[in-house]
Amino acid sequence: MADLSLSLMIIIGALLLDRLLGEPHRWHPLIGFGRMTEWIEDQLYPTGSSPSYRWRGVLAVLLLVIPLSGLVAWLLDQLSSDGFIATIELLGLYLCLGRRSLVEHAEAIAQPLCQGDLDQARHRTGYIVSRDTESLDPAAMSHAASESVLENGNDACFATLFWFLIGGLPLALLHRLVNTLDAMWGYRTERFRWFGWGAARLDDLLNWIPARLTAVGYAL
Repeated sequence: MADLSLSLMIIIGALLLDRLLGEPHRWHPLIGFGRMTEWIEDQLYPTGSSPSYRWRGVLAVLLLVIPLSGLVAWLLDQLSSDGFIATIELLGLYLCLGRRSLVEHAEAIAQPLCQGDLDQARHRTGYIVSRDTESLDPAAMSHAASESVLENGNDACFATLFWFLIGGLPLALLHRLVNTLDAMWGYRTERFRWFGWGAARLDDLLNWIPARLTAVGYAL
């Protein structure tokens, strides 16, 4: 019960930090992770596309996710101060969340839509969807923004909190890293159809339960 109470306090603190501060504009760890991802992609994935590259993609995911999550787990295990551990988990969980950023992206579409500035609304919609936005009408942009908020509400908030409750910061971090890889590689394009398979499937697996809990929460 004490561990659960502490975990809930850390979650509340991380959500408050995210609400007050949002994502760091400079030196965000996920930016560094993205650059590391690009380097690994350059090393393991030559030009072209082939089903044989599927296992290179799996190897890339393992190389990027397991060492970082394992290092965090090891560091937390080495600490003897409960207060210091809680502080590290609080700051780490805050950096894994993106709730305020998601709200800001949605508002950046809603405001120009309400003002009739469709060009700006299309431009901002392009920030959160991967498809072409030049021909979208207001209804389509509203749908795209709503769908993105609902989906990413799971990815950037609920699923991260779920895995934190299950396994603390290491599992929350593992989820966010896999989710980031899926956002970068998990497309059914000619380039990433095979190489991104591992990231997409692992992201689906990690989100299978949280996504359903999130859907129930939205329905309620």
